[in-house]
Amino acid sequence: MVDFQSRMKSGVITGIGKGLKSFIWIFKIIFPVSFLVTILQWSNLLNYLDFIFEPLMRFLNLPNEASLPIITGMLLGIYSVIAIITVIPFTLDQMTLIAIFTMISHALIVEGIIQHKSGLNIFKASVIRLTASIVAVLIVSKFLGDTSQSIALPIDLMQNVTLINVLNNWVLDILNLLLKVFVIVMIVMILLESFKALGWIEYSFKYFRPLLRILGLSDRTAPMCIVANIFGLMYGGTVIVDEINKGNLPKEELENLHISIGINHSIIEDPAIFAVLGIHTLWLWMPRLIMAIIAVQIYRALRFIKMSFLTSDIYTLIITHTKIGSKRQ
Repeated sequence: MVDFQSRMKSGVITGIGKGLKSFIWIFKIIFPVSFLVTILQWSNLLNYLDFIFEPLMRFLNLPNEASLPIITGMLLGIYSVIAIITVIPFTLDQMTLIAIFTMISHALIVEGIIQHKSGLNIFKASVIRLTASIVAVLIVSKFLGDTSQSIALPIDLMQNVTLINVLNNWVLDILNLLLKVFVIVMIVMILLESFKALGWIEYSFKYFRPLLRILGLSDRTAPMCIVANIFGLMYGGTVIVDEINKGNLPKEELENLHISIGINHSIIEDPAIFAVLGIHTLWLWMPRLIMAIIAVQIYRALRFIKMSFLTSDIYTLIITHTKIGSKRQ
């Protein structure tokens, strides 16, 4: 009993320390990026990007008006998408496609930086997520009705909002977000370190090994995968950084993990928010999961092909060099 208490105490203390470090790390990313993106949104510069996204919307069988929640979601996140599609009269099928796209590709700047700092290049991470979004929407749209009909924007959305009001709302939103981040990060880190101290990690995560095999991930990625899938990419990133600092994760396994959780994370909160709008839960869970599995397997196959070519080229060079050397002798 005394040993249990001492281990538990040690785990909690270690978790608090790591939680504080992780929160500071996330804060340095979220705060400035969120401010800049908010100013960008207020400036109405996003409206001038409509003509760029119009061909993409047409390709995705969506009206041009869908570019507003999609662009906003790619920059800000899921809640901004919800705020927009609840005031624009999209059909249920259109909302379904918008939800699928933005659940895979949202907050690309913030989450991209987090992935970049924890092991996957931000450009590669963003391209993979956007590609997965496009492919998923194209496939799902084949099972839905006509989703390309145009939508009339409400007049309220076109009215100007003062910078002061925008900044006031931003301060409240960012404080609320940071408080949520702090609480979740502390809970996650304390639980993980307590489990480690008590020796429960291996026992707990062995039940997830069959799922990890399906996802194309290694056993060592279990804690990071579980945290990202339950709480979100932001919180998974903090656990990943901790593991990287220990040197426990090879580059290949780290990249596979990032590709998987980049596409499929926060599998409880995000679908639940969209489900409130009447979107079928099948479309909110399955496309992301399937795209995550496919993306990891394709990435592993491409890496294998690349390594095979490199190995073949090196082998050819060695043989050629050996033959030349023997002729000279």
